[in-house]
Amino acid sequence: MTHESPTISRPQRASDPPPARRRSRHWARSPWYVPLLFSGGALALVLVMTVFPFFNTLVLAFTDATMLQGGSFIGLENFRQLLHDDRFATALLNSSLYVLLVVPLMVVMPLVLATLVAGQGRLLGFFRTAYYLPVVMSAVVVGLIWTNLLERRGLVNELLQWLQVLSGPVPFLTDRWLLLFSAMFVTVWMGLGYYMVIYLAALASIDPSLYDAASVDGAGVVRTFLSITMPGVRNTMTLVAMFSSVAAFRVFGEVYVLTGGTGGPGGGVVTMTMLIQREGTGLQAQTGYAGAISLVMFVILAVLLAIQLVVQNRKGQA
Repeated sequence: MTHESPTISRPQRASDPPPARRRSRHWARSPWYVPLLFSGGALALVLVMTVFPFFNTLVLAFTDATMLQGGSFIGLENFRQLLHDDRFATALLNSSLYVLLVVPLMVVMPLVLATLVAGQGRLLGFFRTAYYLPVVMSAVVVGLIWTNLLERRGLVNELLQWLQVLSGPVPFLTDRWLLLFSAMFVTVWMGLGYYMVIYLAALASIDPSLYDAASVDGAGVVRTFLSITMPGVRNTMTLVAMFSSVAAFRVFGEVYVLTGGTGGPGGGVVTMTMLIQREGTGLQAQTGYAGAISLVMFVILAVLLAIQLVVQNRKGQA
């Protein structure tokens, strides 16, 4: 039978620094460049992929640069040309309508869905997964699916005619306004699950006793939703409004696929990002003009976000 000798630990002296302090001293002795070794790769990626393209676009906006030539400084000439460009006016109108119609739906509908599927249960888990599934699909795949569904001989038209709701096919993909509204529908369909997950996290922070008190007082579902749920996720609603505003104004994939890259009948469904893509790519690309459109788009988004922040701060102070 063997006996293990007990480990004798030296008692800690009163003068010895605690372990946490010893570790902090070790890090304090680290060279100044050690944090850069950890964050340098990410910082370099941000500089290359974000900061440099932004300032490069800012410079190009004031030049007559093309794809093959660097161009020269022309001041505000590109911006003067925008004022007389019907394509820019159409793109600005379409993108603005996208924000005005899509953002309210993106703020309210995911919240309603999150309220319905909140809680535990296999059935609720199935619905949460089903609503989130379009989020993981690419815009190209979603656009192709809905293009096949909405064409003249597609499932939607065939079903509506079979139910005798309509006597003929609806020109979802050939009429300018129907095509624009169809693209908005696809955008909402794709984004519901993403914002629903954000609202589910926000709903978990609401005190359940508030719902119990509302039930005791006899409040109905609608009253409880308006008086407890919406005020409880007010900040999250502002966040969703900001995210969806930027996404709606920058919409590209679903509109591009639904229109086949043509911008719809007569180019009437072109958005701001599609116009930038048209002007900034190809051998005949006017990169300076595309940069001017990009800069205008950036300013509009900055103003839009600033307005939303000001409104939210005033509501918070009220």
